[in-house]
Amino acid sequence: MQSSERQIEKSIKSRPKGTLVFPDDFTHYGSSEAVRKALDRLEDKKSLIRVAQGIYVRPKESKLIGVVLPSAEEVAEAIAKRDKIRTVPSGAYALNALGLSTQVPMKIVLLTDGSPREIKVGKRTIKFKKTTPKNLLAKGKISRLVIQALKEIGNGKISELEEQKILKLLKTEKLADLKHDIALAPVWIQLIMKKALKDGKE
Repeated sequence: MQSSERQIEKSIKSRPKGTLVFPDDFTHYGSSEAVRKALDRLEDKKSLIRVAQGIYVRPKESKLIGVVLPSAEEVAEAIAKRDKIRTVPSGAYALNALGLSTQVPMKIVLLTDGSPREIKVGKRTIKFKKTTPKNLLAKGKISRLVIQALKEIGNGKISELEEQKILKLLKTEKLADLKHDIALAPVWIQLIMKKALKDGKE
């Protein structure tokens, strides 16, 4: 019978480079202690790189820059998938995701129905912030970001240019999703978002 380390290494090598893995992925290969030791050894062998506490990646190499590590956004996505939790970007992260801010936030704040926690990924931090179910009901990829971005900008503080950018993005959203999400937003945000329904789309 193969050792836990050998089985885990085989499993990791069968995955595409750049894949994020968690100790929980290997519980069927041994006790949590055996899995942890095996992952430590595989890290020493450079088969894995630890990107955050309890999160590893099968390294991907680039001829130009060497090892390419996953972004904090990719780590956040992998955690949400693993824990089967819903998340929605908020604050400065939502502004950046919509292209309303060029500043890459050092702290990614995600509203979630999962447990609140903070994870350090390189120089950046991912913060999972517990929120009410209503904040996670939005369906549209763009409209859910717009609601959070407008909350960050604040009532009455949106510039004409920002509004034009937002409306242009909202017009690419699926109409049914957009109408659904408008109903969830605070009234002042609804008034802005409803402008995207005009131009013969209502």
